[in-house]
Amino acid sequence: MKPTSGRGRDLKVRVRSAKRKKNSSTRWLQRQLNDPYVKLARRNGFRGRAAFKLQELDDKFGFLVPGSVVIDLGCAPGGWSQIAAARVNAAGNSGLPQGRVIGVDLKPIEAIEGVESIELDFLDNDTPSIVKEIAGGRVDTVLSDMAASSTGHRQTDHLKIMALCEAAAQFAMEVLAEGGTFVSKVLAGGAEASLQIRLKKSFASCHNVKPPASRKDSSEKFVVARGFQPLRN
Repeated sequence: MKPTSGRGRDLKVRVRSAKRKKNSSTRWLQRQLNDPYVKLARRNGFRGRAAFKLQELDDKFGFLVPGSVVIDLGCAPGGWSQIAAARVNAAGNSGLPQGRVIGVDLKPIEAIEGVESIELDFLDNDTPSIVKEIAGGRVDTVLSDMAASSTGHRQTDHLKIMALCEAAAQFAMEVLAEGGTFVSKVLAGGAEASLQIRLKKSFASCHNVKPPASRKDSSEKFVVARGFQPLRN
């Protein structure tokens, strides 16, 4: 999906750098102000442009099915949970089967219709069993758009986010029902190869995708692993 303004071309916004403001901060602000996905997210009431990434991934793979149960790891600020809730009919607003979305994060998020949020550290050993108890059993999809805090050192940041991805994958394998789906953000850089090998052993298919909503200059991509087979784990 490509965002459009609906009113012709949007005007570009230029940001003048203050004397003490870093050039990198000025560039980031200017990029945000001119990003069509940021503008469209505001118009649609989404909590960030990242919502479009999940929307585009689901358009391609169709894993958010009405009536299914979804876990959103590191759900704050809630953009992915918003998309998931709408697509699985978590609020029960249509005649389709009603699903559930359970958001997990260390900090509380502002309420979202149809989303159950719990304040937990998904890295805690007890969290998978707690989530399964809340969900009433195993779940259909585990989502993770988590990113570790940036150090500014490319290789270090890559290793940090891949450690989160590995942990999210382990969590998914502990809570997913047979045939389930795991979707996670990764960063290109080499360390993701071991995750791919691991996922291919436990899922029927594993795809690497860079949705249109991901910025072209970003090294992020998303892994979509489908058809969880616990006996192979």
